[in-house]
Amino acid sequence: MSPFVYRTSRPHESILPRSHRDAHQRYLTYGPIQPMDQPKGLFARLLGL
Repeated sequence: MSPFVYRTSRPHESILPRSHRDAHQRYLTYGPIQPMDQPKGLFARLLGL
């Protein structure tokens, strides 16, 4: 066994959430990407503007 110990602040892979394999799978799960610059109002969301 190696005398060196590898320490990191990153959690182990078994407890990290798995990323989606492709963009289409992310789209099916969460829907289209929403813009972050200007949040839409209630009426704009209802009318699809």
